[in-house]
Amino acid sequence: MPELPEVEAVARTLRPLVEGRRIRSVHVLHTIATRPQNPSQIARLVQGQQIKSVERKGKYLWLQLTQGIVTLHFKLDGQLLWFPSAKKMFEVANRKDAGVHVDVAFELENGILGFADGRHFGRVYVYKSGDACPALAGLGVAALSPDFTASRLSGLLVASRRPLKEFLLDQSRVAGIGNIYSSESLWHARLNPFRRANSLSSAEARRLHKAIVSVLARALECCLHPPPDFRDASWWFQGLEKILRVYDRRGKPCRRCGNEIERIAQGGRSTYFCAHCQK
Repeated sequence: MPELPEVEAVARTLRPLVEGRRIRSVHVLHTIATRPQNPSQIARLVQGQQIKSVERKGKYLWLQLTQGIVTLHFKLDGQLLWFPSAKKMFEVANRKDAGVHVDVAFELENGILGFADGRHFGRVYVYKSGDACPALAGLGVAALSPDFTASRLSGLLVASRRPLKEFLLDQSRVAGIGNIYSSESLWHARLNPFRRANSLSSAEARRLHKAIVSVLARALECCLHPPPDFRDASWWFQGLEKILRVYDRRGKPCRRCGNEIERIAQGGRSTYFCAHCQK
């Protein structure tokens, strides 16, 4: 599931491709990706607009237009694809023998930007402004932003009684951390995912902040080397498993103390941790 590092890597790679380009037309190939917004409504608001910039906050990426925005939320498996022309896209898009899925395509002056999610969880929406988008308006402080300081995190922790893992997944508090990097951050900070957020001391809160920033920065570096390849429909982020210390390592020895990594269900999600060295 794309989290902050993956979406940031996509944003950085996408900018030189689309910024300053005009959207000639929009093709909605699967309406589920835009529901409840109507494809004709999207085309009316977007067609002819120039993409001024590519922005990101948390797990959301959006195209800032001359007027309005296009938001892209990748959910579990969403990705972006690039085609040299509409003709090339339609030759392979959604054909069983081609293995290329496309939900929504934006035809630009220099090529086609496609949004794809074969499982149909990802969404593409259009709003008149960022303030008009409920999802963006509801996001908390952006992890890795200058506003995400140790003192800011400490204040958020003090105000919450939720377990640490669930606190980190709450996008209205800290935007950008998902299931993978929350488990990783708690392992690096030596904190038990079940502890109440407001139970942390000042020193523990600083330790958690340092762990979050370090984990996300290292993951972003990995996501950028190699960078996303939008021209390859089978491309995905490579090498992330090499930097993970606890996620998806159930039954394997902890890389710090050697005890067995456990997996438990927490808030409907899988949490991986070492009960021996995470207190």
